[in-house]
Amino acid sequence: MKYPILTILFILMATFVHGQNHTLPLWQGTPPLQTAMDLQEDVRQEGIIRIANVQIPTIEVYLPAKQISTGKAVVIFPGGGYGILAYDWEGTDFAKWLNSQGIAGIVVKYRLPVSKSLTDPKEVPLMDAQRAIRLVRQNATAWNIDPAKVGVMGFSAGGHLASTISTQYKHEVERPKDAIDALSARPDFSILAYPVITFQDGAVHGGSRKNLIGDNASAELKDRFSGELNVNAETPPTFLVHAQDDAGVPIENSLLYYQALHQNGVKASLHIYPTGGHGFAFGLGKGAVETWREVLLAWMADL
Repeated sequence: MKYPILTILFILMATFVHGQNHTLPLWQGTPPLQTAMDLQEDVRQEGIIRIANVQIPTIEVYLPAKQISTGKAVVIFPGGGYGILAYDWEGTDFAKWLNSQGIAGIVVKYRLPVSKSLTDPKEVPLMDAQRAIRLVRQNATAWNIDPAKVGVMGFSAGGHLASTISTQYKHEVERPKDAIDALSARPDFSILAYPVITFQDGAVHGGSRKNLIGDNASAELKDRFSGELNVNAETPPTFLVHAQDDAGVPIENSLLYYQALHQNGVKASLHIYPTGGHGFAFGLGKGAVETWREVLLAWMADL
Protein backbone atom coordinates (compact mmCIF):
# COMPACT_ATOMS: atom_id res chain seq x y z
CA MET A 1 0.00 0.00 0.00
CA LYS A 2 1.28 3.47 -0.89
CA TYR A 3 0.82 6.35 1.54
CA PRO A 4 0.73 10.03 0.55
CA ILE A 5 3.98 11.75 1.41
CA LEU A 6 2.23 14.20 3.78
CA THR A 7 0.75 11.30 5.75
CA ILE A 8 4.17 9.71 6.13
CA LEU A 9 5.68 13.01 7.27
CA PHE A 10 2.90 13.49 9.83
CA ILE A 11 3.48 10.03 11.30
CA LEU A 12 7.22 10.60 11.49
CA MET A 13 6.78 14.00 13.15
CA ALA A 14 4.33 12.62 15.73
CA THR A 15 6.79 9.89 16.62
CA PHE A 16 9.67 12.37 16.74
CA VAL A 17 7.94 14.72 19.17
CA HIS A 18 5.89 12.48 21.44
CA GLY A 19 7.90 9.30 21.78
CA GLN A 20 5.96 6.79 23.85
CA ASN A 21 3.77 6.45 26.92
CA HIS A 22 2.88 3.63 29.28
CA THR A 23 1.37 3.08 32.74
CA LEU A 24 2.92 1.46 35.81
CA PRO A 25 1.41 0.70 39.25
CA LEU A 26 3.09 2.48 42.14
CA TRP A 27 2.92 -0.57 44.37
CA GLN A 28 2.90 -4.33 43.99
CA GLY A 29 -0.20 -5.93 45.51
CA THR A 30 -2.37 -3.98 47.93
CA PRO A 31 -0.82 -0.53 48.45
CA PRO A 32 0.41 0.46 51.94
CA LEU A 33 -2.12 1.90 54.40
CA GLN A 34 -5.00 0.37 52.45
CA THR A 35 -7.35 -2.52 53.08
CA ALA A 36 -8.79 -4.64 50.30
CA MET A 37 -12.47 -3.62 50.16
CA ASP A 38 -13.21 -4.29 46.48
CA LEU A 39 -14.05 -0.62 45.94
CA GLN A 40 -14.26 0.66 42.39
CA GLU A 41 -12.52 3.66 40.92
CA ASP A 42 -14.89 6.30 39.57
CA VAL A 43 -13.93 7.85 36.22
CA ARG A 44 -16.19 10.48 34.68
CA GLN A 45 -15.95 12.55 31.52
CA GLU A 46 -17.54 15.88 32.44
CA GLY A 47 -15.84 18.25 30.05
CA ILE A 48 -12.63 17.05 31.68
CA ILE A 49 -11.72 13.61 33.02
CA ARG A 50 -12.47 13.44 36.74
CA ILE A 51 -11.18 10.44 38.68
CA ALA A 52 -12.36 9.65 42.20
CA ASN A 53 -11.88 6.79 44.68
CA VAL A 54 -8.48 5.74 43.33
CA GLN A 55 -7.67 2.23 44.56
CA ILE A 56 -4.70 1.32 42.37
CA PRO A 57 -2.35 4.33 42.21
CA THR A 58 -0.28 4.57 39.04
CA ILE A 59 2.12 6.67 37.07
CA GLU A 60 1.35 7.32 33.42
CA VAL A 61 4.69 7.93 31.75
CA TYR A 62 5.00 10.14 28.67
CA LEU A 63 8.48 10.12 27.16
CA PRO A 64 9.69 12.46 24.42
CA ALA A 65 11.51 11.07 21.43
CA LYS A 66 15.20 10.57 22.20
CA GLN A 67 16.16 12.99 19.43
CA ILE A 68 14.75 15.95 21.38
CA SER A 69 15.05 14.70 24.97
CA THR A 70 16.57 17.14 27.47
CA GLY A 71 16.92 14.49 30.17
CA LYS A 72 14.53 16.42 32.41
CA ALA A 73 11.40 14.87 33.91
CA VAL A 74 8.37 16.41 35.61
CA VAL A 75 6.20 14.34 37.94
CA ILE A 76 2.70 15.82 37.73
CA PHE A 77 0.05 15.89 40.47
CA PRO A 78 -3.40 16.91 39.16
CA GLY A 79 -5.62 18.96 41.44
CA GLY A 80 -9.14 18.40 42.68
CA GLY A 81 -9.28 19.35 46.36
CA TYR A 82 -8.06 15.91 47.48
CA GLY A 83 -11.52 14.67 46.46
CA ILE A 84 -11.03 14.02 42.72
CA LEU A 85 -8.25 14.29 40.16
CA ALA A 86 -8.64 16.61 37.15
CA TYR A 87 -6.65 13.99 35.30
CA ASP A 88 -6.36 15.38 31.79
CA TRP A 89 -6.85 19.13 32.43
CA GLU A 90 -4.03 19.24 34.98
CA GLY A 91 -2.29 16.00 34.10
CA THR A 92 -1.99 14.26 30.77
CA ASP A 93 -2.50 17.47 28.76
CA PHE A 94 0.60 18.90 30.43
CA ALA A 95 2.59 15.68 30.05
CA LYS A 96 2.00 15.77 26.29
CA TRP A 97 2.95 19.44 26.12
CA LEU A 98 6.14 18.79 28.09
CA ASN A 99 6.99 16.01 25.63
CA SER A 100 6.85 18.54 22.81
CA GLN A 101 9.55 20.45 24.69
CA GLY A 102 11.77 17.39 25.11
CA ILE A 103 10.76 16.84 28.74
CA ALA A 104 9.35 13.62 30.19
CA GLY A 105 5.94 14.04 31.83
CA ILE A 106 4.83 11.52 34.45
CA VAL A 107 1.23 11.85 35.66
CA VAL A 108 0.51 10.46 39.11
CA LYS A 109 -2.89 8.96 39.79
CA TYR A 110 -2.51 9.20 43.54
CA ARG A 111 -4.90 7.89 46.16
CA LEU A 112 -7.27 10.41 47.68
CA PRO A 113 -7.76 10.70 51.45
CA VAL A 114 -11.56 10.54 51.20
CA SER A 115 -11.38 6.87 50.17
CA LYS A 116 -12.93 4.53 52.75
CA SER A 117 -10.29 1.86 52.11
CA LEU A 118 -7.42 3.89 53.61
CA THR A 119 -6.24 3.23 57.16
CA ASP A 120 -4.35 6.53 57.65
CA PRO A 121 -5.68 8.83 54.92
CA LYS A 122 -3.57 11.92 55.66
CA GLU A 123 -0.32 10.02 54.98
CA VAL A 124 -1.31 8.39 51.70
CA PRO A 125 -0.96 11.17 49.07
CA LEU A 126 2.58 12.01 50.24
CA MET A 127 3.50 8.32 50.31
CA ASP A 128 2.29 7.87 46.73
CA ALA A 129 4.16 11.01 45.65
CA GLN A 130 7.41 9.75 47.19
CA ARG A 131 6.97 6.41 45.45
CA ALA A 132 6.35 8.07 42.10
CA ILE A 133 9.60 10.05 42.26
CA ARG A 134 11.56 6.99 43.34
CA LEU A 135 10.12 4.94 40.48
CA VAL A 136 11.19 7.59 38.00
CA ARG A 137 14.72 7.51 39.39
CA GLN A 138 14.75 3.70 39.34
CA ASN A 139 13.86 3.76 35.64
CA ALA A 140 15.92 6.81 34.73
CA THR A 141 18.37 5.02 32.46
CA ALA A 142 15.69 3.12 30.55
CA TRP A 143 13.61 6.29 30.15
CA ASN A 144 16.55 8.51 29.12
CA ILE A 145 16.09 10.70 32.21
CA ASP A 146 18.79 12.37 34.28
CA PRO A 147 18.03 11.26 37.89
CA ALA A 148 19.32 14.65 39.08
CA LYS A 149 16.73 16.50 36.96
CA VAL A 150 13.47 15.07 38.29
CA GLY A 151 11.03 17.76 39.37
CA VAL A 152 7.39 18.00 40.41
CA MET A 153 4.45 19.99 39.10
CA GLY A 154 1.19 20.42 40.99
CA PHE A 155 -2.07 22.26 40.46
CA SER A 156 -4.33 23.51 43.26
CA ALA A 157 -4.48 20.62 45.80
CA GLY A 158 -1.94 18.87 43.60
CA GLY A 159 0.22 21.92 44.27
CA HIS A 160 -0.24 21.28 47.98
CA LEU A 161 1.01 17.74 47.44
CA ALA A 162 3.94 18.99 45.35
CA SER A 163 4.89 21.51 48.05
CA THR A 164 4.48 18.85 50.74
CA ILE A 165 6.90 16.47 49.06
CA SER A 166 9.24 19.40 48.43
CA THR A 167 9.40 20.06 52.18
CA GLN A 168 8.71 16.59 53.65
CA TYR A 169 10.39 14.23 51.19
CA LYS A 170 12.16 12.45 54.08
CA HIS A 171 8.95 11.82 56.03
CA GLU A 172 8.24 8.12 56.49
CA VAL A 173 5.56 6.00 58.13
CA GLU A 174 5.74 2.39 59.25
CA ARG A 175 5.26 0.09 56.28
CA PRO A 176 7.10 -2.73 54.48
CA LYS A 177 10.11 -1.41 52.56
CA ASP A 178 11.82 -2.55 49.37
CA ALA A 179 14.91 -1.64 47.34
CA ILE A 180 13.16 1.32 45.68
CA ASP A 181 12.87 3.04 49.06
CA ALA A 182 16.65 3.49 49.11
CA LEU A 183 16.32 6.07 46.32
CA SER A 184 15.84 9.75 47.08
CA ALA A 185 12.31 11.16 46.97
CA ARG A 186 13.52 14.77 46.92
CA PRO A 187 12.37 16.71 43.85
CA ASP A 188 15.12 18.63 42.07
CA PHE A 189 12.72 21.48 41.31
CA SER A 190 9.08 22.34 41.93
CA ILE A 191 6.42 23.96 39.73
CA LEU A 192 3.30 25.11 41.57
CA ALA A 193 0.25 26.42 39.71
CA TYR A 194 -2.40 28.19 41.82
CA PRO A 195 -1.36 25.94 44.71
CA VAL A 196 -3.00 25.25 48.02
CA ILE A 197 -0.17 25.89 50.49
CA THR A 198 -1.37 26.89 53.93
CA PHE A 199 -3.75 25.03 56.24
CA GLN A 200 -3.92 28.01 58.60
CA ASP A 201 -7.17 29.90 59.00
CA GLY A 202 -7.45 33.02 56.88
CA ALA A 203 -6.08 31.86 53.54
CA VAL A 204 -6.85 28.14 53.67
CA HIS A 205 -8.76 26.30 50.96
CA GLY A 206 -11.22 24.68 53.31
CA GLY A 207 -12.16 21.76 51.10
CA SER A 208 -8.59 20.55 50.68
CA ARG A 209 -7.88 20.81 54.40
CA LYS A 210 -11.08 19.01 55.34
CA ASN A 211 -10.45 16.17 52.89
CA LEU A 212 -6.84 15.64 53.99
CA ILE A 213 -6.88 16.14 57.77
CA GLY A 214 -10.54 16.63 58.69
CA ASP A 215 -12.56 19.40 60.31
CA ASN A 216 -11.12 19.02 63.81
CA ALA A 217 -7.40 18.69 63.13
CA SER A 218 -4.94 19.74 65.81
CA ALA A 219 -2.81 22.85 65.48
CA GLU A 220 0.21 20.56 65.14
CA LEU A 221 -1.33 18.80 62.14
CA LYS A 222 -2.34 22.09 60.51
CA ASP A 223 1.25 23.29 60.92
CA ARG A 224 2.69 20.11 59.46
CA PHE A 225 0.63 20.48 56.30
CA SER A 226 1.20 24.22 55.90
CA GLY A 227 3.99 24.34 53.36
CA GLU A 228 5.17 27.83 54.27
CA LEU A 229 6.02 26.61 57.79
CA ASN A 230 8.18 23.72 56.59
CA VAL A 231 10.49 25.34 54.04
CA ASN A 232 14.23 25.12 54.74
CA ALA A 233 17.45 25.61 52.81
CA GLU A 234 17.09 22.14 51.25
CA THR A 235 13.71 22.88 49.68
CA PRO A 236 14.10 22.68 45.88
CA PRO A 237 14.03 25.71 43.56
CA THR A 238 10.43 26.66 42.91
CA PHE A 239 8.33 28.31 40.20
CA LEU A 240 4.94 29.68 41.29
CA VAL A 241 2.10 30.98 39.14
CA HIS A 242 -1.23 32.34 40.40
CA ALA A 243 -4.03 34.67 39.28
CA GLN A 244 -4.87 37.67 41.42
CA ASP A 245 -8.60 37.08 40.91
CA ASP A 246 -8.47 33.45 42.09
CA ALA A 247 -11.68 33.01 44.08
CA GLY A 248 -10.97 29.36 44.90
CA VAL A 249 -7.49 29.36 46.41
CA PRO A 250 -6.47 32.79 47.74
CA ILE A 251 -3.34 34.29 46.20
CA GLU A 252 -1.87 34.51 49.70
CA ASN A 253 -1.00 30.82 49.41
CA SER A 254 1.62 31.51 46.75
CA LEU A 255 2.76 34.69 48.48
CA LEU A 256 3.33 32.88 51.78
CA TYR A 257 5.32 30.11 50.13
CA TYR A 258 7.44 32.51 48.10
CA GLN A 259 8.23 34.54 51.20
CA ALA A 260 9.33 31.40 53.06
CA LEU A 261 11.50 30.31 50.13
CA HIS A 262 13.12 33.74 49.92
CA GLN A 263 13.80 33.85 53.66
CA ASN A 264 15.52 30.46 53.47
CA GLY A 265 17.69 31.36 50.49
CA VAL A 266 15.89 29.05 48.06
CA LYS A 267 15.82 30.16 44.43
CA ALA A 268 12.21 30.99 43.58
CA SER A 269 10.26 32.67 40.80
CA LEU A 270 6.77 34.05 41.50
CA HIS A 271 4.42 35.10 38.69
CA ILE A 272 1.14 36.83 39.45
CA TYR A 273 -1.34 37.58 36.68
CA PRO A 274 -4.25 39.98 37.25
CA THR A 275 -6.85 37.63 35.77
CA GLY A 276 -7.24 33.94 35.10
CA GLY A 277 -9.34 32.76 38.01
CA HIS A 278 -8.79 29.36 39.55
CA GLY A 279 -7.93 26.26 37.58
CA PHE A 280 -6.79 28.07 34.43
CA ALA A 281 -4.38 25.25 33.43
CA PHE A 282 -2.94 26.31 30.04
CA GLY A 283 -4.74 29.65 30.44
CA LEU A 284 -5.95 29.63 26.85
CA GLY A 285 -8.21 32.57 26.07
CA LYS A 286 -7.69 34.09 29.52
CA GLY A 287 -5.41 36.98 28.64
CA ALA A 288 -1.81 37.42 29.72
CA VAL A 289 -1.85 34.27 31.87
CA GLU A 290 -1.86 32.33 28.60
CA THR A 291 1.87 33.06 28.33
CA TRP A 292 2.87 31.49 31.64
CA ARG A 293 4.21 28.30 30.06
CA GLU A 294 6.69 30.30 28.00
CA VAL A 295 7.98 31.91 31.21
CA LEU A 296 8.16 28.47 32.81
CA LEU A 297 10.27 27.06 29.98
CA ALA A 298 12.72 29.95 30.30
CA TRP A 299 12.99 29.26 34.04
CA MET A 300 13.52 25.53 33.46
CA ALA A 301 16.26 26.23 30.93
CA ASP A 302 18.34 27.74 33.74
CA LEU A 303 18.03 24.73 36.06
